[in-house]
Amino acid sequence: MASEVQSKSVPMEEASFEIASGGGGRARDDFDDDGRVKRTGTLVTASAHIITAVIGSGVLSLAWALSQLGWIAGPTVLLIFSLITWFCSSLLADCYRSPQGKRNYRYKDAVRTHLGGVSSKLCALAQYVNLVGVTIGYTITTAISMGAVKRSNCFHRNGHDAACGESNTTNMIIFACIQIVLSQIPNFHKIWWLSIVAAIMSVAYSSIGLGLSIAKIAEGPHARTSLTGVTVGVDVSGSEKVWRTFQALGDIAFAYAYSNVLIEIQDTLRSSPPENQVMKKATTIGVLTTTTFYMLCGVLGYAAFGNTAPGNFLTGFGFYDPFWLVDIGNICIVVHLIGAYQVFAQPIFQFIETWSRNRWPDNRFVTTEHVINIPLLGDCPFSLFRMVWRSLFVIVTAVVAMIFPFFNDFLGLIGAVSFWPLTVHFPVEMYIVQAKIRRFSATWTWLKILSIVCLIVSLVAACGSVQGLIHSLQDYKPFKIS
Repeated sequence: MASEVQSKSVPMEEASFEIASGGGGRARDDFDDDGRVKRTGTLVTASAHIITAVIGSGVLSLAWALSQLGWIAGPTVLLIFSLITWFCSSLLADCYRSPQGKRNYRYKDAVRTHLGGVSSKLCALAQYVNLVGVTIGYTITTAISMGAVKRSNCFHRNGHDAACGESNTTNMIIFACIQIVLSQIPNFHKIWWLSIVAAIMSVAYSSIGLGLSIAKIAEGPHARTSLTGVTVGVDVSGSEKVWRTFQALGDIAFAYAYSNVLIEIQDTLRSSPPENQVMKKATTIGVLTTTTFYMLCGVLGYAAFGNTAPGNFLTGFGFYDPFWLVDIGNICIVVHLIGAYQVFAQPIFQFIETWSRNRWPDNRFVTTEHVINIPLLGDCPFSLFRMVWRSLFVIVTAVVAMIFPFFNDFLGLIGAVSFWPLTVHFPVEMYIVQAKIRRFSATWTWLKILSIVCLIVSLVAACGSVQGLIHSLQDYKPFKIS
């Protein structure tokens, strides 16, 4: 193989041009109005990116979230979060281009254009902290699902009461190795196929969970449920009920978190028809699809398990049989989150690499690309800097996941921290500036009220998740067999 691989070193900008043109250059029509290679994204690919980003590990915790909130508040909160996400994402889609028509390649670029430099820095901090948190959360979830496959087979062979332990640490190492390889994909435009595969997987495991819930309900006897969720004095104490309710809000917020990559997804779309129109349609399709699955999985999952619903309804072993179907569901989760990890990690990669090139423009380690010709794959870009730094990022996120492998608590905290600033605050503020809405007008007032209410929800959800993490850490020993 080594003899078949040929490489040459060229500056990064020349490499991207040469790869695109096969060494012979491209016609002007092959480039967009900003001088970059013409984007080819469509409504289908954008919808796939959104579904991949939204339907993630969040769907697995919805039965538990509804068990904390009950039949009245649970579905109502789900619907409210979906409407807020859809509305604010539609506002954000209009901010991809500046009033002068210039493209904003990243979320923080859009914020800088409309709100200024200080807001842009705050946005970047919130966005990248959230993205890092999501990659850690996906590492935890994937490892749990990988372990669940082995445990499911163990239970099938030895009985449901067997001591079937599994090391999540080993599974996280395997997942990290896969991500190190996939992270060498240069950018978002190259992973459209991965998002489509991941979107199919997300629909598959959601459908499996849905089918298993229906089967469990049909078996009877019916699980104990209530209008207000877990019962104080029976299931939990009064204080625990409050904390769990707050944490459930964070879990639901996390389930709808994708605004932090919306601009990056929109930047993959072709310029005709207008990107904002296509993105709004993709947002509608994505949010409608995910809300349908969320409502079904959450409601039927709660009906199946009642107030004792597990935190992850495919790995908490509320289901044992048919074991092969549970295995397929967890394998679909693994495949989906392998792709979803890249959807959330690519913006981090692009930010660090762009910053590094601007900071050290004369450093060949940072700026040089190698064009490698690999049989069957053709010309492939390779950068030593990209390989080293992206591999380190994957390793660090895996180590953090090994130290704090708490599914519900971690997801709730990520959702709480990111929901208000990224999903609500910045889109609302940019829309107010862009549309030149007069202060204290009716529209300005209700938008501000929406933002303030969502801030309060984020704060209480964060408090609930932090309390859950503290409680989980009390008796936890890192790297043990679970």
